[in-house]
Amino acid sequence: MINETIKKRLVKDRPMTSITLRVPADLINDLKEMAPELGFSGYQPLIRSYVSEGVRRDEEKLKFSPAKRLAEALKAKGVDAELVEAALRESTEPMSMAS
Repeated sequence: MINETIKKRLVKDRPMTSITLRVPADLINDLKEMAPELGFSGYQPLIRSYVSEGVRRDEEKLKFSPAKRLAEALKAKGVDAELVEAALRESTEPMSMAS
């Protein structure tokens, strides 16, 4: 699974989608100034880099965490998928306060 995901991201000409995002004008000005200093051709590639970096960081925590990898390994070994998912949910829920 990880290898296929990485392979898809390495494709140079991936399809793009246009979005509208409202941000403060001064932030755009800052990005325009910073982009060339950081080696970007403009502020939009810099924004894509920032968004991608944040998504990858969170994806690492959510999809590829040791708990998720353990859950996938347990399922592959024949442990009931519903049981594994229930345990995974319980392990990520906040602990209740004991009275």
